[in-house]
Amino acid sequence: MSSITKIPFSVLDLSPVFEGETAAEALRHTLSLAQHAEKLGYNRFWLAEHHNMPGIASAATSVVIGYVAGGTSTIRVGSGGIMLSNHAPIVIAEQFGTLESLYPGRIDLGLGRAPGTDRPATLALRRTLTNDGEEFPEQLEELRFFFRETVENQKVQAVPGAGLNIPIWLLSSSGFSAHLAGILGLPFAFAAHFSPEHTQPSLKLYRQTFQPSDELQKPYAMVALNVIAAESDEEAEFLATSQTQSFLNLIRGKAGKIPPPIADMNAIWNEGEKALVASRTGGSIVGSRETVKRKLEEFLERTNADEIMVNAMIYDHQKRLRSYEIIGEIFGENAAKLAA
Repeated sequence: MSSITKIPFSVLDLSPVFEGETAAEALRHTLSLAQHAEKLGYNRFWLAEHHNMPGIASAATSVVIGYVAGGTSTIRVGSGGIMLSNHAPIVIAEQFGTLESLYPGRIDLGLGRAPGTDRPATLALRRTLTNDGEEFPEQLEELRFFFRETVENQKVQAVPGAGLNIPIWLLSSSGFSAHLAGILGLPFAFAAHFSPEHTQPSLKLYRQTFQPSDELQKPYAMVALNVIAAESDEEAEFLATSQTQSFLNLIRGKAGKIPPPIADMNAIWNEGEKALVASRTGGSIVGSRETVKRKLEEFLERTNADEIMVNAMIYDHQKRLRSYEIIGEIFGENAAKLAA
């Protein structure tokens, strides 16, 4: 059974753009957070592909991964994820082959099959709406082909990319990729930070269908969670309202930059909206050090996750760094006890 005393902890960062700041400032904050996480002992730092969203600056995900990897030295850096259906597989093979060549042994390639955006932007990206994600397994196999050693008379090869050992993860917010990751024997990452109700069924499906492979001999499941920690429960709840407002704006079809926290969410939403937001963020862990530790332990007891990936949209950058510091202390303190 997984225990907070034993598992790695990682960061999912969307390069959030907060009201009053630019994308350039958001990206600098991303690097600052990555450097902070590296010092605190976090295992990975992942970035995600989203498009047409003024509040997220990581659309050119491979570029941002290079920026973060170049500004750190030991932490693994990767995608959580690249939306493969938006790209020709050889392009992703070349991009991540380049990243692995520049930062050997530190690059992860997490893949999703959703577009990571709305319908108009999907059309702008793909030039067609006929691609609905069902072709994802074939695209994945093509991508994996380009990472293998080249064969005689191979007409197209990824340079760099061919022959490089870049870990591929499958990402999911439902069951499709959980099943695919299982039968292919690949590591699996679940998006509980916005799809909490599907967490347990997807993890169960992945583990039940898992078949050992050259990449992995037994299942390995990482779960992404919204975790916001502060000096008190009250402060953490206040800081969390930036993230809550962001989900509310998405539900209302008014995507924008991430707003500052507010004292009373009940002043801006109705009961229906509250319920919809809760369906997306109900798995969030928010509170003081003691509260976060207890809730993380309860979550691990339920899920038996092999690794936890933390996401936190906190308006004040110093408060954001402090939140990750508190979480790092929770994991690090227990790891130190284990090693003693």
